Amino acid sequence: MNLIVEQTVNKNGYNIHFIPTKKFKTLTFVVKLKAPLKRETITKRALLQNVLREATKNYPGRTALQLKLDELYGSVLFVDGAKRGEEHVVSFRLEVANERYLPDKEAVTEEALQLLAEMIYEPYVEDNHFSEAIVKREKATLKQRIQAIRDDKIRYANRRLIDEMCKDEAFSIHVNGYEEDLDALTAENLYDYYLQMLQKDQLDIYVVGDMDIESMEKSIASAFKQEERASTKSSDRKESKQIDEPKEIIEQEPIQQAKLHIGYRTNTVYADDDYPALQVFNGLFGGFPSSKLFMNVREKNSLAYYASSQVESHKGLLFVFSGIAPEDYEQARDIIREQMTEMKAGNFSEQEMNEAKDMIIHSLRETMDHNHGLVELFYQQQLAGMNRSLEEVVDRISAVTKEDVIRVGERIEEDTLYLLTAQGGEINE
Repeated sequence: MNLIVEQTVNKNGYNIHFIPTKKFKTLTFVVKLKAPLKRETITKRALLQNVLREATKNYPGRTALQLKLDELYGSVLFVDGAKRGEEHVVSFRLEVANERYLPDKEAVTEEALQLLAEMIYEPYVEDNHFSEAIVKREKATLKQRIQAIRDDKIRYANRRLIDEMCKDEAFSIHVNGYEEDLDALTAENLYDYYLQMLQKDQLDIYVVGDMDIESMEKSIASAFKQEERASTKSSDRKESKQIDEPKEIIEQEPIQQAKLHIGYRTNTVYADDDYPALQVFNGLFGGFPSSKLFMNVREKNSLAYYASSQVESHKGLLFVFSGIAPEDYEQARDIIREQMTEMKAGNFSEQEMNEAKDMIIHSLRETMDHNHGLVELFYQQQLAGMNRSLEEVVDRISAVTKEDVIRVGERIEEDTLYLLTAQGGEINE
């Protein structure tokens, strides 16, 4: 594996992370603004990311902005938002041709950086607030996106599981915001929140590509004239929730395929020494097509259209997803629980464990082959307050033993079972 090392510099309380590599012919810049998940701000943040990407001071519309990006050798500029544990992160992603590899060595980096900074710091405004027309249009777009989740029954079932499982916890907050909050948002109060976000959010800037770090640092410092701020550190160690007895939530809708989703508390997060063992546990349990869930629920018993599991690394949760026939609910539920019991008892072979480790490492290496993947791997560590090389991350997975997997499994507790099933269907208990 080629050695890829992150170098971090602090500027006025924000961090610039340099990831030098000759693997790509482009330069990638990712600006991340992070704040705690809050019910009263999430809809503003979800709307804001859409408004900011539509227009800037010098490019007051999507068409003008796209024409400028086309001029910069087809640069791509994208904005999105995501939950990371109990934090919300807005990401601005710019990919531009690396002038080192252009035939005429045209200087496009500085211009592209200025455009990225302009999108963040100099949005298009009218009378000291956002454009009424843009805000109105993006409110309608966001409303459609929120409503669309109801039609995607897998996403909807997972959201309902988290609603019930993490009730009164920040993690239950919907990443796209809330339809009922949209009417109260105006071009004025959204702009006011935007100014607060610039002042209070933790800012991290990532640069990936073939570069001279010293000159790149100067270019970024020139473009991002951020006011002095106190540097903050993240910690993803949260209080453990006491589980007296797992909850079982059953809801009905006019559907043919039922969704059986189960949420577990792993009591292990990304920053913990045991996290690599949890990755291996999940790989064996439901992370891959060779896993226990896939083989026993779907293949051997033909009970599921899909069956898999996934870890939420910063909140310390594990989710099981399965699509079943409504009449197979009890059998599918029992077999899923049996697979968890088998895992905790260590009923898996060394060969199965090594195959799971190989697949996890292969997936990691595939991620490292993409510029945005590299950023996300390093940002994971930033969120957890860690500083490990990617090679060390891989080595720690390789070093996981069967005893490690059993130990991490013993801490996993079922919290909530959620079933979305057909209306009028009988559920035999």
